[in-house]
Amino acid sequence: MTDPATDTGEQPTTPVEQVIGRAMRIADAVREFREQRARRHGLLPTIIPYVGYGSTAWVRVLGRVLLTRNSRSRHPDESVRGWRSFTGVPVDDIGVTVTVGDRRHQVRTDRGGVIDVTLEAALEPGWHTVTLVVDDPHDPDAPGIDAPVFVLDPAVPFGVVSDIDDTVMVTALPRPLLAAWNTFVLDEHARTPTPGMAVFYDRVRRSHPEAPVIYLSTGAWNAAPTLRRFLSRNLYPPGPLLLTDWGPTPDRIFRSGRAHKVAQLNRLAREFPDVRWLLIGDDGQHDEETYGRFAREHRDNVAAVCIRQLSPSEAVLAGGRSRSTEWEAETDVDWHYAPDGRGMVTALQDAGLL
Repeated sequence: MTDPATDTGEQPTTPVEQVIGRAMRIADAVREFREQRARRHGLLPTIIPYVGYGSTAWVRVLGRVLLTRNSRSRHPDESVRGWRSFTGVPVDDIGVTVTVGDRRHQVRTDRGGVIDVTLEAALEPGWHTVTLVVDDPHDPDAPGIDAPVFVLDPAVPFGVVSDIDDTVMVTALPRPLLAAWNTFVLDEHARTPTPGMAVFYDRVRRSHPEAPVIYLSTGAWNAAPTLRRFLSRNLYPPGPLLLTDWGPTPDRIFRSGRAHKVAQLNRLAREFPDVRWLLIGDDGQHDEETYGRFAREHRDNVAAVCIRQLSPSEAVLAGGRSRSTEWEAETDVDWHYAPDGRGMVTALQDAGLL
């Protein structure tokens, strides 16, 4: 007989749900331990601002709160190895005051310390800054941190969504050991840009100067500062980074990178129903399938798909190419394949998009 005092009315969970729940509890316990230890050593909450985006009526503000030491004095362009990006301690469920124009909003971080909120705003198209201040009783004089946001012009019908790994930066990501080397060991100044792609993006921006450029990756938020510096140093156009967390979720032990990309693309289609996106990726992972499914379901939101073909050596490292005519046949959009940025320019010029 069930004890009424212990009967919560919850249904029994499956073994898989029990494993996922246990993984989440372990992750939370480790995070809480690290936070308590870091605070005992005098570390303070610091906001790491990310680039956001929005319309004239709302903005999506992105950032993260970490416990760090001397972070306020660190030069933003300092060279760091990838693993250092993963040593910061995230602060979950901490209050942050966000000022957008003359409006103040109170928000809280998620389990990974990430700020990802959509707030009302009244802003003109173009670049703006919002101010974030952490609400921490241990640091009442915490400074305001400016985060850039790009507001899309409602009259602009064109935008760019770009993958990062093996599209703008050579990473050979699908091979776990090489991925770990590139992510945790390699100095950010040693990362290799994809040949000709920065010139290709510059040509796109010159043809569509008001178009937003949004970088969509399965990488972790920890790498956002490194990626931002890489893009800037290699003359890629500025734009929001839409990354993810690698920790457990309520339905998975490890987050699905493909599901993350699909969710973000669908969100962009809802947020900007009149924008047609140029989707740029590579044939070494699942970009063709991801973009193909999106083009099939949101035909009016796709201007074209550009797929960078990996070189033979890159294809070997990546485990082969994934090109299939299936998605080209199932979608009523133009698909363009080229090994580098120069070929992309030629393809889009022939298609009348440049």
